[in-house]
Formats: sequence, C-alpha cells, structure tokens
Amino acid sequence: MTDPSVIIAGGGIGGLVTALTLHQIGVPCTVYESVREMRPLGVGINLQPNAVRELGDLGIGDGDLDRVGLPAKEWALVGLNGNDIYAEPRGLLAGYNWPQYAVHRGLLHMLLHDKVVERLGPDAVRLGRQVKGYRRQDDGVTAFVEAADGSRSEEHGTLLIGADGIHSAVRAQMHPDQPPIHWGGALMWRGTSRGRPIRTGASFIGLGTHRHRVVVYPISPPGADGLATINWIAEVVVDNSEGWKQRGWFREVGIDEFAHHFADWRWDWLDVPALIRGADKVYENPMIDRDPVPTWQDGPVALLGDAAHAMYPTGSNGASQAIVDARVLGAAIVAHGVNAEALAAYDQKLCAPISQVVLRNRGAGPFGLLNLVDERCGGTFDDIDAVVPAAERTAFMAGYKAAAGFAVEQLNAAAPTIPPGARARLA
Repeated sequence: MTDPSVIIAGGGIGGLVTALTLHQIGVPCTVYESVREMRPLGVGINLQPNAVRELGDLGIGDGDLDRVGLPAKEWALVGLNGNDIYAEPRGLLAGYNWPQYAVHRGLLHMLLHDKVVERLGPDAVRLGRQVKGYRRQDDGVTAFVEAADGSRSEEHGTLLIGADGIHSAVRAQMHPDQPPIHWGGALMWRGTSRGRPIRTGASFIGLGTHRHRVVVYPISPPGADGLATINWIAEVVVDNSEGWKQRGWFREVGIDEFAHHFADWRWDWLDVPALIRGADKVYENPMIDRDPVPTWQDGPVALLGDAAHAMYPTGSNGASQAIVDARVLGAAIVAHGVNAEALAAYDQKLCAPISQVVLRNRGAGPFGLLNLVDERCGGTFDDIDAVVPAAERTAFMAGYKAAAGFAVEQLNAAAPTIPPGARARLA
C-alpha cells in the first residue's frame, strides 16, 4: 500500500496552514492553486489570539509576524461626534497569553507560502492549477485539475480539502443547490495610506454608524518619520434590491468615485478625507458571504476556510478561523487517521458553531453596538452610559468573543489543539 496523501484545493491562508499542519503531523500533501504566481495581494487583516497561538505551535512566532504587521493594543468603537462607544485592550494587554496581530494580508500570505516551500519542498504548491471537481472512490478521491493552459488531469488522493474560497468549486459540487452569494447592501472601499497612528499607536477604530462608517488601524510600526502604514475601510450601505450589478466582486477604483461619502469626516485626531486620498490604490468590493450549509463533509472530501464559512469581515476573524480550521482538522487526523472518520470529527466540531458565527457577523458582529447606538440616539451622544449602559456593552462583546472562540479565559486554559510531537497514523 502507498502512504495516504491529501490534496488541498486552494493556496490561500487556510490551504497553506493546512499544508503546514499536515507536514507537522507527518501526512504528505499537495496544494493546487489557480494563480500562476504568488504575489502579496490585499490590504490589512487581523489575527486573533487563537490564530496567533496556532501559528506559534507551527513554529511561526512573533519574530515572523513582526515582519508582516504589529501587535494590536486596542479595539474601539467611536460615535459620529468622536465620542467613545466602547474601548478595550487587546492581545497581551487584555490578559491573553498570545498577542493579536494586525497584518498585511499579502505579506502574511507570502510568509506562509515561503514556509510551505521551505518545509515541504518546491513541488508542494502547484501554481496555475485549479481543482474543478472530484469523484469519490472506494480508496479515496480523484480531483479534476485544470491547468492555466487549459489542459486537464486527474489527481488521486486519500482526502481532498476544499480550501478554494468563497467561489469554491468543491463546495459547489458538494452542495449544488446552495443559494447564490449573499450581499446585504454594504459596499466597502479598502486601501492603505501612510499616516500617524492614533490613540495607543496600535488601535483598531470603528467610527460612525452601522450604515456609514470607517475602520482604521495600523499594519506596520512607525518609521523614522513617525508614519506607519494605515489600513482603512470606508463603508456605506446602499439599496441592494436589484442585486450586485458589477461584473466582478473586487475591482480597483478611483478615489473620486466614493470619497464624497466621507468629505466632512474630520476630527482633531483623524482626517478621513486625507487618509483616503493618501492611498496609492483603492479597491471596491461588496460585503458578501454565503448561507451556512448543513455539513462541510462529503465522504473523503471536506471544506475549510472561506469555502466552508465565508463571512462578513465585521468580526475580524475570517482568516483566524481558517487557521483554526486547519489545526482542528489536523487534530482530527491525529486522533482518527487519514480517513473520512477524521473529516467527520472535524465537521462535527466546527460546522454548526461556526455557521452561527457567520450569521452573527451578518448581523453586524461586534459592530452591532453601532446599531444599538444608532437606534437609540442616531449616533451622536454626550454620555454613552445613558444610551447603552456599560454592563450591556460588556456583555455584548463577551458574547461575540465566546462564539468566535477567543474568550480570554477559555483560550488561555485550553490545551494545545495538536500536542507537541503528535503524528498521524498512516497505516
């Protein structure tokens, strides 16, 4: 008998962490990624302490993450008149045993890719090849792979992991009757600009209302000039009764197409128009997700990351959950072997609770506090305690953290997802 092997469809964050995890536990794998060249695309994302912990257990520690971002110190929501709605420390300052990181998504992606190539070898990630579907077999699964030149091949493995994103071909075959991509009407413009960090110097700030807001946070430490790379997201909710009319879901746009929505957003501590106009490139995309599905498993095939649970970015935990997915999958394979039983255990542990997080994020996630403030006072207030009492604000945030898996006491007390030195049974 040949040793079992795993095919990974998709070389994004989830797919690459899956490859690193399988290598760590001794399971051969190959990643098939549709792009012809890996490039550091994207803007800022957050890695929650639960994900940072898992990366550390993979040997990707603070030294690596410091090269692609910086530890976050604060998370805050601010009303339209510049007054705080809610603020709390984050990461180590909040009592976690691990930091929270704000990173450049593209630089993190390249870091993970380089680690895979270094540890698994140059043939571990096969670029310009997309998994288009699969066929279940008694001895595993066959993936249908299409190359960038149009040629096709069939690749056999023991398991197939569909980490191929929100447009997943693996998910489409597994759930052919799934509804189309869901868009609730929020439209986002994203960019990075050089600017002076505000508040703690490493603060995540959500400012405005649930229908009209900006998010601002640094993804690099300040340079000699005192300026850092600031990630920003500008967002408005529009009429979506006719659905999304653009041809694609992500495009580069001119600043003048949207800057008027935020023309008067200036405070003594933040100049939003200047921040927007300081960007070299700006990208527009609707805030989209997919309705949860009842299972992420089809025999020897499982979904992971956005293919399993594409979610609104309101909770800042999409990439973090993909990392946790990969680690929970690895733990299941250690416990059960390289087989469908392991995939069933992974599905049983994560599918239902993370589907609820998808719906929480669709309901604004932790930004739901902005909804409450808007409903009660229109977003402008002098005393937040008179609008939403402190105990209500604290309880709201605690509920989200528990659902998303990064409540501080639970995380600090939890045993490692994969014990040090654990290996999968290959027989």
